Amino acid sequence: MILATFLVYLIFFVTCLCGLDIFRKPLDDLEKKYGSFPDELRLQLREEAREMFYFGYNNYMKHAFPLDELNPIMCSGRGPDYANPSNININDILGDFSLTLVDSLDTLAVLGNASEFQLAVERVIKNVSFDKDNVVQVFEVNIRVLGALLSAHLLMTDDGQPLGQLKPAWYNNELLHLARDLANRLLPAFTESGTGIPYPRVNLRHGRRSVLSSAARSVETCTAGAGSLVLEFGVLSRLLKDPTYEELARKASRTLWNLRSKTTGLLGNVINAESGQWIGRLSGLGAGLDSFYEYLLKAYIMFGEQDDYKMFSDSYDSIKQYMRRGRPHCNKGEGDHPLYVNVDMQSGDVHTSWIDSLQAAFSGIQVLHGDVEEAICSHALYYFIWKYYGVLPERWNWQQLSADVAFYPLRPELIESTYLLYQATKSPFYLHVGKDILRSLNSLTRTTCGYATVHSVLDHSLEDRMESFFLSETCKYLFLLFDADNFVNKNHARYIFSTEGHLLPLLPQFRDTENKKVALPKISFLANTSMPKCEAVDPERTFFLPLKSKYLDQISKQLGVVISKYS
Repeated sequence: MILATFLVYLIFFVTCLCGLDIFRKPLDDLEKKYGSFPDELRLQLREEAREMFYFGYNNYMKHAFPLDELNPIMCSGRGPDYANPSNININDILGDFSLTLVDSLDTLAVLGNASEFQLAVERVIKNVSFDKDNVVQVFEVNIRVLGALLSAHLLMTDDGQPLGQLKPAWYNNELLHLARDLANRLLPAFTESGTGIPYPRVNLRHGRRSVLSSAARSVETCTAGAGSLVLEFGVLSRLLKDPTYEELARKASRTLWNLRSKTTGLLGNVINAESGQWIGRLSGLGAGLDSFYEYLLKAYIMFGEQDDYKMFSDSYDSIKQYMRRGRPHCNKGEGDHPLYVNVDMQSGDVHTSWIDSLQAAFSGIQVLHGDVEEAICSHALYYFIWKYYGVLPERWNWQQLSADVAFYPLRPELIESTYLLYQATKSPFYLHVGKDILRSLNSLTRTTCGYATVHSVLDHSLEDRMESFFLSETCKYLFLLFDADNFVNKNHARYIFSTEGHLLPLLPQFRDTENKKVALPKISFLANTSMPKCEAVDPERTFFLPLKSKYLDQISKQLGVVISKYS
């Protein structure tokens, strides 16, 4: 009797842990297709992801360095558009500081290439200067450049060197000094603003005074751009033991938070940095707002400030109340597939009939928050949009089921969420998703010297641009998805990824507030990954499908995507 009871409990435990159900019905076609993934194929795809990165990186170093970006079709480099200062599409991001090399540093570390990492660090130290008469966007420079410098510095100065011998013998905190110099050049955006909301752009040498073009002088900034600085600025402050940077970033995010609608609790997407008046009342999860919510949660994980988590939690409640449409539960009941729409910040009424590709990252935020069921559903929609076009259109109309804005600049958001969902559920489904993404990138965007922006998802025509986030994020998340034994994956609770995909260690000294140690946050999926939890994901879907077959079939038919076992 005792033995029988023990076996019952053992079967229950194994069923919960591994997602097995010995009493379930036979597998259907979709479960057969997505429910397993050969290990040899996973290893093959890991090497394809590695090769993808090096094809882009080596060609950048050969044809473009020390300029900021690679033109992958013409095999040339690209820097700021000095002839047209109003070309903010280029000049917001490119500041003549070898952007792609800087942004790629920690990807080299994640790939285990310590020798190339050291060489890249040396090149950055010798070639990169921020003493430039260039106007740049504060947000982009913060996430791409400041975050990259801090990440590389922290990985090098980790005494255990878990990612390999990254630190050269001669290294003397040069990247940290560069980070401080850069941050100081961004400070006028904050200090010259009377509201605490930073101006969107500064001149790296002269602050706001020599920002001359009307486009660059605009005082209108997006919520994400003004309120997504606390992670990098906070890490810098705590490394330097100088609270200035973190205090300014926190003032910005809290000022925005205090300007939210008193009716809905939602924020708009565009605000006047001088007056604090909302210019854009669109409230959503994509462009203009995405990383604001992301950084409230990640700042809490990094620093343990309770206010950050309260702001995120309250925001998440408002998002679920006003933006969510479709059936009440992801994996049960009837009705349309769940969808988060753009709404008016004051009324909560639907504001647009489109969603955008940046919103695909929100599934990853839901994973970090522990709302894995919702993450499964929100991710599935974007996966099937990808399946339909081969890549993601920048905007997709959910009423017309068509692309409103048809370009795809190699964005990482869908693969980022795929990676986080795989780490949270270990469902082979997400390896299949990663395979589809990797293969379509190689098929549709690979060119003579790198990977190119898709000009139109309708005809797969290309533009001659490879933005730096392709190497810093898209390739990194693809590689980590298939590299099961990577140190980062096996030690997930030690790191968090920035919104640019930069790896930042979770260090005890970052959680020391006023000399009082703060406990780690108690959220379900701390940092980037967690073991599957039976209360978060139905056990049978941990092993088989995260979204039940009938719901996969429903959304595939709505979008006109074939997902039979032969597709």
